[in-house]
Amino acid sequence: MANLSQPEATNLAAGQNPPPEQQLQDHLDDHAFSFSPITLKKLPHLSDYLQDLRPAGPNPLDHNPFFHPSDGFYVNTSDIVLRQVACRLSPSGTIASPSHHLAYIRAGPRKQIFFDHCATRAAIVTCGGLCPGMNTVIRELVVGLWDLYGVRQIYGIKAGYRGFYSIHPIELNPKMVHNWHRRGGTVLETSRGGFDLTKIVDAIENHGFNQVYIIGGDGTMRGAVKIFEEVRRRKLKVGVTGIPKTVDNDVGIIDRSFGFQTAVEMAEQAIHAAHVEAESAVNGIGLVKLMGRSTGHIALHATLSSRDVDCCLIPETEFYLEGKGGLLEFLEQRLKERGHAVVVVAEGAGQDLIPRTTAQKEERDESGNMVFLDVGAWLKTELKKWWDREHPHELFTVKYIDPTYMIRAVPANATDNLYCTLVAHSAIHGLMAGYSGFVTGPINANHAYIPLADVAQARNEVNIKDHKWEWVRSITNQPDFVKSKQNSA
Repeated sequence: MANLSQPEATNLAAGQNPPPEQQLQDHLDDHAFSFSPITLKKLPHLSDYLQDLRPAGPNPLDHNPFFHPSDGFYVNTSDIVLRQVACRLSPSGTIASPSHHLAYIRAGPRKQIFFDHCATRAAIVTCGGLCPGMNTVIRELVVGLWDLYGVRQIYGIKAGYRGFYSIHPIELNPKMVHNWHRRGGTVLETSRGGFDLTKIVDAIENHGFNQVYIIGGDGTMRGAVKIFEEVRRRKLKVGVTGIPKTVDNDVGIIDRSFGFQTAVEMAEQAIHAAHVEAESAVNGIGLVKLMGRSTGHIALHATLSSRDVDCCLIPETEFYLEGKGGLLEFLEQRLKERGHAVVVVAEGAGQDLIPRTTAQKEERDESGNMVFLDVGAWLKTELKKWWDREHPHELFTVKYIDPTYMIRAVPANATDNLYCTLVAHSAIHGLMAGYSGFVTGPINANHAYIPLADVAQARNEVNIKDHKWEWVRSITNQPDFVKSKQNSA
């Protein structure tokens, strides 16, 4: 029997109940507990609508000199990845969690494949904006198809979705893509818009493609869902998979998307430059605008990494300029204390504060997104107006840095390069196994296959109620603008 501390012994001697933590430990020492029911998300398979489909044969990895498949090497339908792995136990030992747990099929090679390597014609397309790692994904798809499965007919679709029906595909091979991972951007070129479902699927059918790898952001994934549904409606033996690309890290369900860690690394360099500029001036403010239309993940993580930021503004939480508890009051106090300040703002933050003309309110980009105004340029103007009004005869400078295109255009760092290899190979294994209409990505650090429709609808926003955002505020000492506004009302 374990020795009791003096307070515990006193409680028991007096007939009092032990503290909840002790009750829970006692329960766990003597009892087992179980999870609530697990719901496995169904993953589309070509056999769902091709009734006569049969496996093409055993996985060629069986005979690959670099692999030695043994027990547990191949993944099967009983291998799953849980969506939620953290939970809370009540004092009675029961799990306080949702009524059911979601699970996804684990990614990886299968023992049986449904595509013969001689008959496989794969198409790879990149859509939307640039992101570190796009060329790495292309390279790893080509090398993986070629070396792992013996596929020799691999094609690149140029200029995004419109390239399916307007530009002749280019043949790809390992020698051609050998150094692509060292290059920024996408060698296949990209574009926004150009999505014509009928023309795209007609082109897929006419070119004889039976595997389609689509690399892009949330808008591209929504397009991929439509392509998959049309392929299924036509009953074509064509596997469709999406590989999420968003430097903002706003794709839901998966832990993160490729290129994000590279973006944070580059963003931190921009913050460092802004800090140097601000610290070297009298009453200097370094202002950095980072990517993040609807989410502030880059701004948040770069702030945590830098430790030089005095205020981090993200789309998930409001801020205001004037009045008690506002940004201007906070910066004035910061300049008095330190003589300089650094402000990081995500591009989607404060859009409701910027005056817009009627035409600007209606303006949309080629992907259908509302065109954002430059919050950094607007904030720089407002800061100068404020200082001229409140301190007309004192020195003041704002150094504004927008590293957006520098960040998007760099090659992936080592961590993202490894990540790109894993998602590319997982996508190949999934299509070869006959699955379709899925996205591959890590869930709790385990790669899984997720229905395309689920990913296209899910969002990954910063939770401003969790520890990470509180950590940001503890580093910057910035006010809680929402509470400040409520208190001043």
